[in-house]
Formats: sequence, C-alpha cells, structure tokens
Amino acid sequence: MAEENTVLEQVFEAQGAAGAARRRDFGLAARRAALGRLAQAVQRAESAICDALAADLGRAPAESLLVEVTPLLQDLAEARRHLPRWMRPRRVRGGLAGLGTVARLVPEPRGRALIIAPWNYPVSLALGPLVSALAAGCSAIIKPSELAPATSALIARLVADCFPPDLVAVVEGDMDVATRLLALPFDHIFFTGSPAVGRVVMAAAARHLTSVTLELGGKSPCIIGPGADLARAARWVAFGKFANAGQTCIAPDHLFVHDSIAAPFKAALLAEIARIYPAGRDLAAIVSDRHATRLRDMLAEALNRGARLLTGGPGQGRQMPPSVLEALAPDTPLACEEIFGPILPILPFSDIETVISRINAGDKPLALYIFDHDRAMIDRVIAGTSSGAVGVNLTMIHFSHPGLPFGGVGVSGQGQAHGRWGFLAFSHEKPVLENRFSPAPLLFPPYGARSRRMIGWVKRLTAWSLPRR
Repeated sequence: MAEENTVLEQVFEAQGAAGAARRRDFGLAARRAALGRLAQAVQRAESAICDALAADLGRAPAESLLVEVTPLLQDLAEARRHLPRWMRPRRVRGGLAGLGTVARLVPEPRGRALIIAPWNYPVSLALGPLVSALAAGCSAIIKPSELAPATSALIARLVADCFPPDLVAVVEGDMDVATRLLALPFDHIFFTGSPAVGRVVMAAAARHLTSVTLELGGKSPCIIGPGADLARAARWVAFGKFANAGQTCIAPDHLFVHDSIAAPFKAALLAEIARIYPAGRDLAAIVSDRHATRLRDMLAEALNRGARLLTGGPGQGRQMPPSVLEALAPDTPLACEEIFGPILPILPFSDIETVISRINAGDKPLALYIFDHDRAMIDRVIAGTSSGAVGVNLTMIHFSHPGLPFGGVGVSGQGQAHGRWGFLAFSHEKPVLENRFSPAPLLFPPYGARSRRMIGWVKRLTAWSLPRR
C-alpha cells in the first residue's frame, strides 16, 4: 500500500514539476504531434484492441471497431484538424466599459488532469478524454476500470509507448487506487460512470476546489409515436438498446409506445431482434457474474409481479439474450433503476402529455429519443422535457457527431465533452483586457461636478439601451 501511494505521488509530482516547461513548450506543433502519435498507436493496435474487448466484454470485433475505435479516431482527426482555431485567442467586443480597450479570451491548460474511465466502453472513454486533455495542453493520469482487465493492460502499454509519464500515465487498480488518486489535488477530473460514484468524485473534488466533468447516465426514455415509421424505429431501437448487450449509458432504457401502433411495432421489434442476433450471435456478454445476477434478479422480480416476457429470458453465465417485456409494475426495479443491460420494457401510452409528465417526474436523462413524423409532437416533447441530448428518428449516434457536444444535465452529468467542447473542458479561457485609450479615469474619484456629470451621462446612455417596456 505504501509503495503504491509513493508511485502515485511520484507520477503526480513529476507531472506537476513538468508543468511550467509544458506551458512554455507544449504548443500547437507539440500537441498535434502527441495526438498524431496516439492516432498511429490506436491504428496499429486495432486487432489487439478488438481482442482485449472480446476478452473483457465478449464483444464482436466488428462492433468494437464501430462503437469504439472509429469514434476515437474521428475525435483524433477532428482535434488535429481544428486545434489551430481552438487555440487561437478570441477577440471579444465590449460595451461602454470596454471603450478604448481591446479584449480577448486566451485558452490556457488547466494543468494536471485525472481521467477515470468505465468498463463498458473502456477504450474510447479512456482515450477520448485524453484527446481533449492533450489538445488543451494538459498532462493526464488515466485510471482504467479494473472490470475490463485486458483492456486496462492494453491501454497502459499503448500509453507508455506514446508518452513520457510526466505527460500521460496510466495507473491500474481497484477502487482503493481510485480513492487515493481522488485525494490528490488535480486541476481537473473527468469521470465517466454511475451517478452514485459521480457524487463520490464530486465530493472528493470539492476538497481541493477541483473542476469536474461528470459523464453519468440514467433512464433514457424512447417514445414511439403514432406517426413513426415502425420498421425504421424497430431497427434503430434494436441497435441502440442491444449493442454492447445494453451496457451503454445512452441506450434506450424503456419504450413508450402509442396504443394505436403497439401491436405492429412489437411484431417489428421482435422480428428485427431475431434478424440481427440470430441464436445470440454477435451479442456481447455481461461484464461480470455480479452484474449478470443483478439483471436476472430484476427480470425475475418483474415477471413475478405480472410482467409478460415477449422474447428473451435469463440466459446463462455472462450471456443474456435480448429480452423485451410488457405489463411492467411501476414500482419494480426495472421501472425505477437504470437497467444497463439487454432488457427492454414496453410501456403503453395514449396521450403524449402523460409521457412528458412521467419523464419530468424522474431525473433528467442523458438522452431522450423520439420516433415520429409529427413535427408538432416532436417539438412538444423537446420543449417540454430536459435531457442531455435528443435523438429524433435515431438512437445513439449523436455521441459520435463531430459537431455536437456530449454531456448530461443534473443527475445525468455535468459539463460537456468531444471536439471543441472537450478542449474547453480541460482549458481555462483567460480574459485579457488591454487599455488603449480608455476614458474610465474620467469617472474616478474625487467625485466633483465633472465626474458626477460623466457618471450621469454613462447611466443615461446605459438606460437608453434598455427596453422601454
């Protein structure tokens, strides 16, 4: 224990000692070179990444390339392409107070960052935030999840081959290691995981007044409206829910299906599940026996309370088939907790206002999905609810859109990631105001007749710009 603490402190101190030189020397060229090394390493390690994810999550190589490797390479390409613009100071216009001055915002690195990654997408959610940290000029310590040991070891080797430890280091271990890392005074913490652990991270950060980005989760609802294209909705829902065996923070957690199309939609969804996962082929595994037991217990309680299983079942070991059920009692764990597995409840509705009220009665979700072609209904749901993001006639892929930030609101998260928003998460935009010919001293004391006239003039000019009603 004492030796592990010493290693953690040594890495942390080494990154701090290199901080001053890094601020001076880690400019545009150095940052782009670092991102380039990481991109080349990820490309060289594609097969090893797929093998590690298969060992940890039982995931098909094609799915790993689709949902982890490709989005990560896209993040790297976006950062290298747009970094000159992100780093450039931004001129800012001013009002009366800025008369005779020049204002700009200068992005500077926050400093030492801690990245705590989850097990469900252990590559992209460890190295994706690292892309943002390096782009912003920060050093980083990455703590991968111990529940994905093969991937954790691979990330440690990959990072060690790319970067010196005073720039990027990987620290492996269990929750005790994470706790010791959280005790250190980092300048920024980027955490992806559950809301419960997010509260622990935020409390630890508060001790040092450390800024945080929290990517959490929650029960992301999906609405299938009466005007939905049922075949398309079934295809998107089946992919979004059952990719990675449902272990995705933005997977549809439950479906609100309009009464008028419930029967044909259920038939379309079951047919789509059978088509894309014949005999369970290409379906990932549950990450651990403990997580599988939790899901089976939730399913068993729901069925004991009267729910009807339309397809699927408990499965065996870490394998669990896609399961769809209806008639769910409202106070069962499946109805109240984030499912985070391949179980999909269907809830009927006849009035969209009832759905909006149910969504608003819970915590704000990380994602909300709507399938319909009625623009008024879509706009009503968007305006009447709050969520990290909204997907219309699609699921999941907003995470990979290069022009959109990713993040939650309230219990589902704090702060935003990806692209320029990720760069800003690890940056401080420092305001710089330069005096050229500011008349502000005319307003300074002593407050004689002239200064009082000038203050009155400024007040009237300010009031003139306000609305009259």
